[in-house]
Amino acid sequence: MEPMNREPEEYGHEQAGDASGGPARPQRPRDPLTPDFGQQAPALARTVQLVSGDFLLTVNPVDGSEIEPCPPGERPDRPAKRAAGDRAELRRAALPPVPPGPALPGLPLLERQEERERLVRLLARGRSVRLTGPAGSGRTALLNAVAEDCADLAPDGVVRLSGYRRTPGELLQDLFTAVYDAPLHRPDTALLLELVNDIGAVVVLDDLEFGGAGLDEVLDATPECAFLISTTPDVAAPSPDSHLEEVFLGGLGRGGSLELLERVVGRVLDDEEANWAGDLWFESEGLPLRFVQAGALLRQRDQLRADPHAFEENGFFADTPVDAPFDADEAADVPLPSLADGAAPAALLASRLSPSARAALEFAVALGGELPHQTHLPALVGDTHADAALAELVGCALVTAVGARYRLAAGVRTQLESAGYADDSTERARAAAQHYAWWAGHPSVAPERVAAEADAVLAALAALVTVESGAAVLLARTAAPAFAGGLAWGAWERALRSGQEAARNAGEVAEEAYFHHELGVLALCGGRLDRARAELEASIGLRGALADKRGMISGRRALALVADRSGGALPGGRTAAGEEVPGARHEESASPPGGVPAALAPPKPASEQPATLVSSRVTPVVVPAKAPTRRSILNGTRRNLVAAGAGALLVAVLGTVVTLGATSGGDGPGERVTTEQSATEDPGDDGLTADKPRQDSTSRPGGTGEDGVPGTADDPAPSTSGEPSDAPSTSGGPSDGPSDEPSDKPTSRPPTSRPPTSKPPTSRPPTSRPPTSKPPTSQPPTSQPPTSDAPPSSPDNSGSMSRPASSPETRSAADPTSGSTAH
Repeated sequence: MEPMNREPEEYGHEQAGDASGGPARPQRPRDPLTPDFGQQAPALARTVQLVSGDFLLTVNPVDGSEIEPCPPGERPDRPAKRAAGDRAELRRAALPPVPPGPALPGLPLLERQEERERLVRLLARGRSVRLTGPAGSGRTALLNAVAEDCADLAPDGVVRLSGYRRTPGELLQDLFTAVYDAPLHRPDTALLLELVNDIGAVVVLDDLEFGGAGLDEVLDATPECAFLISTTPDVAAPSPDSHLEEVFLGGLGRGGSLELLERVVGRVLDDEEANWAGDLWFESEGLPLRFVQAGALLRQRDQLRADPHAFEENGFFADTPVDAPFDADEAADVPLPSLADGAAPAALLASRLSPSARAALEFAVALGGELPHQTHLPALVGDTHADAALAELVGCALVTAVGARYRLAAGVRTQLESAGYADDSTERARAAAQHYAWWAGHPSVAPERVAAEADAVLAALAALVTVESGAAVLLARTAAPAFAGGLAWGAWERALRSGQEAARNAGEVAEEAYFHHELGVLALCGGRLDRARAELEASIGLRGALADKRGMISGRRALALVADRSGGALPGGRTAAGEEVPGARHEESASPPGGVPAALAPPKPASEQPATLVSSRVTPVVVPAKAPTRRSILNGTRRNLVAAGAGALLVAVLGTVVTLGATSGGDGPGERVTTEQSATEDPGDDGLTADKPRQDSTSRPGGTGEDGVPGTADDPAPSTSGEPSDAPSTSGGPSDGPSDEPSDKPTSRPPTSRPPTSKPPTSRPPTSRPPTSKPPTSQPPTSQPPTSDAPPSSPDNSGSMSRPASSPETRSAADPTSGSTAH
């Protein structure tokens, strides 16, 4: 029995407030001398660590699963096959639970001996068979008999699998788990295919729901296995290359149907009942399920003939007075069920069951036909003896076994819905969701048990996604980590997608981010890198909006693995944990040396630029910041390409300029472009020009200063007056003459160490105006260039480390925009 009662301090439930942002209840410190007396430490969140491929996955139900490359010491050994005793134990565990109470009589396999022997012969020769029959034709009973006959045919024995709501990949994983002993290990696709290729077993696969290419995938991956597959006629046919033997299973004959009915009733039929059974055989086409249900109707009739008040305690014939006298003649006149009731007997059978059994049927209808496990019925129904209802339902053939669980038999759900059993489906689904959310998150419940109840949990989740989104989010948030830890990854993915939809409907952004993160981790484990990148980026974006730093770090670590596997790099030049990598900044955050040519770097809107200091030769410019969005990331890629192209072009032009200077033949200091000069594009020239040497440099022509030490960029350059000038300088275009006003704008290059000469540099490309041989003077600019041959400054000024006024070429080179006022 599951734990039903708990104290509020137990199992760490007071810590649930931490996950949702609320405060947690403080805990008293433990006494180190008596750690086990009178104090109970809260249980931590249930985490499961497993190996998936070459990843180490830590399922964390609080912040999201952590994934990392599996360390060498944590890698498991190659899985080994289970022993025969272990396989037998697994087969017994995979059987449906036995209903409580007296054992139900077993039914014989009638008129199936020919098909049984044929199937055994084909499997013994290694042939795979597809058994096709309508729902209720007895396919499962025939498969059970054949499995017993083939127990010793294959080295790995018989493997029983259920194909109900399974994909080809899930079936291969189920086959691997049944044959190999690999706890908490889920191999990747390559290793999985290698391992299942070595399995030699008779695989009995019931209720398969796919065919065609999916079935070919399963058969091709297991060449040493012989499959016995059971499907309905509406399932897609296998491909012609599958070489499957087809066996069709029909209904029973008239004689076999009457014999089965007598076995169910437990007596010989009278003439009236035999005629009624003959009409039912014609109506139902001899399906065994209909005659098992008809036998249950006849048993109830026998009880009513013996006691008209037999079902009063169950609410049947509630209008009949309790103290009504027993009338044997009236009891003997209980009519046979009508032919319609015999063909669709679910409503009449359910009306004579106990209230607990009828409540269990209401839950099954609300959950899409899935009957909760019998251990959950007392909590759901509210009756401590409600687990006995399973025996009633199985005895009436209203439920049938599917793998290790029960669900409504074929056609029963539709019949019960028409009888009003679906009126309170929403309330029943909400109650089931609340119960499963508590049960799946309980620390005493192993993830494997939650995975075994996956179909009922997913049915409750699907019923509430659009109706009760909040309850659906809670259930998905609790059950999804348990599915992951129990290696039921198909159920894990379905729970995550349902939870994501429910969180979006409920407006719970934090929960939606969690589901995006888990879907990204799941896709990464499966090798779907594009899907993983999309899900993780969505999760990081949502968690960034919520300022969830821990969640963002976890998502970036997973995204780093995606980038590593795909051969790409993380956007933003950051590590997996979010720290900025040196030298990996965006190219648009700093201009190349000398500035980016205006023609190659069109100005970006201020709203799209990152909040960083942009390098400039004129003045520092702080660009306004904007929260990063997916569009800004894409735009950043285009800016990276523009900046890279501008830098490449600038390097090529500089190389050309330096080459021309080196081959010009002149040895004078003014005839060579040095490393202390920068080249930039002059708006008035046709090419790139070199900055003229500084006139106030303290360095000698040999490259050293007055004290013999080379000049550096940190040398101060005060003005001749001893006070800095605050006069702003504008550059609206080429000036007609030099200006003697000192510039207060910082430069990225130190002053040149060579004095000016009257000879123009030979490395300068031709311009629209021939340069003058006279250096700038202290006179104000005029409309004509100066023609005086006087020295540029007096001896006193030349030795005072004064800074010359910026020439038009220098100002133009310093300001890449060169069309706006420098700030």
